[in-house]
Amino acid sequence: MRTACTNLWVFLTLIQAIKAQNLQRRDILNLLLNSSTYDPRIPPDYEKDVATDVNVQLFVTSIDSINAVAMDYTLHLFLRQTWTDSRLNFSHLTNISVLELDQKRISDVWVPDTYFPNEKTASFHTVTVPNKLLHIQKDGYVIYSVRLSLTLSCIMELQYFPMDDQTCSLFIESYGYSIENVNLLWDYKQPVIFGADDNNEQTMPQFYFYKELETFGCTTTNAFNTEFSCLQAKLYFRRNLGFYLSQVFIPGILIVILSWISFWIHVDAVPARVSLGVICVLTMTTQSSGIRSSLPVVSYIKAIDIWMAVGLLFVFAALLEYAYINVQTRKHRKQSKEHEPEGKNENDDKTDFMVRALRVDRLSRVIFPVCYTAFNLIFWIVYLSK
Repeated sequence: MRTACTNLWVFLTLIQAIKAQNLQRRDILNLLLNSSTYDPRIPPDYEKDVATDVNVQLFVTSIDSINAVAMDYTLHLFLRQTWTDSRLNFSHLTNISVLELDQKRISDVWVPDTYFPNEKTASFHTVTVPNKLLHIQKDGYVIYSVRLSLTLSCIMELQYFPMDDQTCSLFIESYGYSIENVNLLWDYKQPVIFGADDNNEQTMPQFYFYKELETFGCTTTNAFNTEFSCLQAKLYFRRNLGFYLSQVFIPGILIVILSWISFWIHVDAVPARVSLGVICVLTMTTQSSGIRSSLPVVSYIKAIDIWMAVGLLFVFAALLEYAYINVQTRKHRKQSKEHEPEGKNENDDKTDFMVRALRVDRLSRVIFPVCYTAFNLIFWIVYLSK
């Protein structure tokens, strides 16, 4: 009797093995995704009252822009999610290890309803087909990847602009499933990967990473006191100062120095000194307006505001210095004509005043550079040592 049972078991096992060898991938998918046995509308462990653990990994291909005016940043990435769905276990049906689903069949499988709470705009990539991938391993382990372009909000503090550091966050959350049904977890090996170049480093035109990215798990509560699982990644950016040195600071310094040339121009050369001063003031004003147009309107003073204001003050002060000398010259000449005693040499009086005017110019040649140099030393020490 025992021998007969053993032979029957061996026979049935062989029959099952033969059937498994003959099953095609299409047949396995039809068996797994049969609407009578599989419901893609509910999570894998929904009936067990157990949360499904969803592991998340971000593969960032590029960070295109960090916009201070709109206070957001744009990045392109692959959102990769993995979880285990025991309903999709097909190890007993075939020796095939992985099933790769077509995009049209992905909708037949349950996938997490993850979204980005701080997203402003987002789009899927659909060239030449929807950029989605879903693989099912024989033990029910599901790999789901989708390619996205995201513009995420980032509240920036610009007091130190352009020597500023910015911390931007990326949030991922389940939209409809509470923490009792879906639990989001960062991939324990590499939660976020930057794949821009061979060194796994992301290059940006105006910023660079000054600190390692940090990832956190978190929970949020909605208006109905329902708790949801969420994930957070913090990106630490520092602005590249090179552009502003070449386009703002160095030209600004040269304009201020140019305004001091008027101290070496003769007092009587009115058109030359006035034209030089006015041109320098207008140039500084135009440069300041250009900087402000690339920044948002904020209620506090930025570092660039202080630097531009002081530069404009020095240029304007150089123009005022000549205005003072010119006014005093005309006043002196008028008084000299009214009270000039007979026999006094007009050239002696004129020489007397020219000496005093020259003394003011000589003092300005020293005071202006010393004060401006002192300001720059204090400015750069304070803002670079923050």
